[in-house]
Amino acid sequence: MANLLIRFKHVSLLKLKIGRCLQTIQHISTDSFGGDDCASPPVLVDRDDHITLIGLNRPISRNSLSSETVKSLNKALINFEEDRSSPVAVIYGIGGSFCVGPDLTELEISGQSDNYNVLSNYTPILRHPKKPIVCGINGYCVGGGLELAMYCDLRVMEDTAILGFFERFAGFNLINGGIARLPAIVGLSRSLDLLLTGRRVCAQEALKIGLVNRLVATGTALGQAVNLAFSIAKFPLGALQRDRQNIYKNYYERRKGLNAAIEQETASANDKISNEIKRAIASFKISNCKGLQTEAWHVKPKTLPPWEEEEVLHEQKFTFKTNVNKR
Repeated sequence: MANLLIRFKHVSLLKLKIGRCLQTIQHISTDSFGGDDCASPPVLVDRDDHITLIGLNRPISRNSLSSETVKSLNKALINFEEDRSSPVAVIYGIGGSFCVGPDLTELEISGQSDNYNVLSNYTPILRHPKKPIVCGINGYCVGGGLELAMYCDLRVMEDTAILGFFERFAGFNLINGGIARLPAIVGLSRSLDLLLTGRRVCAQEALKIGLVNRLVATGTALGQAVNLAFSIAKFPLGALQRDRQNIYKNYYERRKGLNAAIEQETASANDKISNEIKRAIASFKISNCKGLQTEAWHVKPKTLPPWEEEEVLHEQKFTFKTNVNKR
């Protein structure tokens, strides 16, 4: 497990260095929302040619969704939809995980004053995106993070990533379009299985049930998602958009529409559940609901073959020598 984490860390650092070099050489624009130069912004927006890259940038909290993050994400999505030069976007997580849903620390603070309005602020994904969006999933993609992934048209998942509706353990409902979208993606029976049990879903099962569209090696989700975005962007956008919208319209109108389904879903987040959420967060914080059940939060160690261990050691030595030479 340690070797796997070390390898992923170095791959992420290498990607960051390559990205910075490309920005210098190819003059790729880089914008950020929700922060200033002194603090790391919660959402990073880059451009790779005409593909918009939207990165969740709260790695310390596994890219949990704070109010500031949601506000920045909403702004980034609106800007993408209004940008006629960018036909496709890619959403990804920085720092080893895609997104673990609402920020429990923020919910706990808001709960001290019996105010859970922060839950209703997670609204950037309560509608269809106007243009295609691809999602690159790495690490944990659970709770509201999985709802964000389902908001995207296509999902590319790393083979060691974990999906699941873990808010079942914390004791609050799905209110970001997950209830409306999940049965449309995997069917009613599988939706009930995932929602009622809150269990973890591995990459192989996610691909089998249709929850994700592509399965890729660890450390390659962003690159493969960008490749998929380029393969979509090469087609005439007008015809592609009409077919895309017709598919969504044909499916959801038979069920009174996506907006009606989401309206019913968000209506369940009322004042009556505030005390239940408060007790659940307090219980989760003091580990009363953990124990053996929390094994679902851990990625199982993956034994590397000897040849791959040698590759990891080689990458570490190469990275160390590169850093020393730069100094």
